[in-house]
Amino acid sequence: METKAKNIFFLGKGGVGKSTSSALTAVHLARQGHNVLLVSMDPAHNLGDIFERKLSEKPVKILPGLTVRETDIRYWVKKYLDDIHFQIKKSYAYLTAFNLEKYFDVIKYSPGIEEYALLIAYKHIRQNAQDVDYLIFDMPPTALTVKFLTLPHTSLIWLENLADLRRKIIEKRDIITKIKLGKKEKETDKILNKLQEQIDDYTAIKNIFENPEKTLLNLVMNTDKLSFSESELIVNSLQEFGLDVQNIYINKYTRGFDTAQIEQRFPGRKIQLLPLSDEPLLGVERLEKYIASLPGFIDL
Repeated sequence: METKAKNIFFLGKGGVGKSTSSALTAVHLARQGHNVLLVSMDPAHNLGDIFERKLSEKPVKILPGLTVRETDIRYWVKKYLDDIHFQIKKSYAYLTAFNLEKYFDVIKYSPGIEEYALLIAYKHIRQNAQDVDYLIFDMPPTALTVKFLTLPHTSLIWLENLADLRRKIIEKRDIITKIKLGKKEKETDKILNKLQEQIDDYTAIKNIFENPEKTLLNLVMNTDKLSFSESELIVNSLQEFGLDVQNIYINKYTRGFDTAQIEQRFPGRKIQLLPLSDEPLLGVERLEKYIASLPGFIDL
């Protein structure tokens, strides 16, 4: 059953404050009476330090309405590889006769393993978030995050072409069989069925990512030039795949910084100012005190 939860992804260059921004937003929404699950997808896992709690794959309740968990990417990489191994053995059982199974281990070195693993983790988390209003994701640095968000789109290109190729193979195979045997009962093709299952799966995720009613992309940045450049790269890269950043979070904002240049570079986006704090934002009490000092939060 599809959850009602709204995705909120916090993206940005490493070190700009994605973890802090996502933690503040999660506490704010929970205090408004929403049920929030905050997930660390960043291998650095800073949320444990921010909330001063030991976190893991098992969700930890931080305050009423807010639970937090970490994603162990090594676990999900292993799960992804185990699934591939199972599917290959299932579809190509005859390969064991040639002692080719030992070559399956090379799959672990394939490019793109981490983003596929994160997508499996995301699907698992979303499927089990039936009572959640907001799913907030503290994302990895730029490269992995962009690949993760665009993975459904790029995977569909491959899968649809593979499915088309498989249909042609089946058609040729049936023609040859009919020539040899005269007739043959139409059988279900396991490989084509698996490809169609994956096409349906990625299409559903792609539709969720592209729907602003179900997914918000929040870009976190600082006021330095390097942060500006990488932020533009993120926005432009995602737009090529039909994904749009809706909100800009300026972390460590200081008085005197002219936000007009951000409004010019990123027109049409809402801007959330997070002023530089005079003390570390660690612990729920300090986070709540900081939230109370803000003029307001972007309406999510």
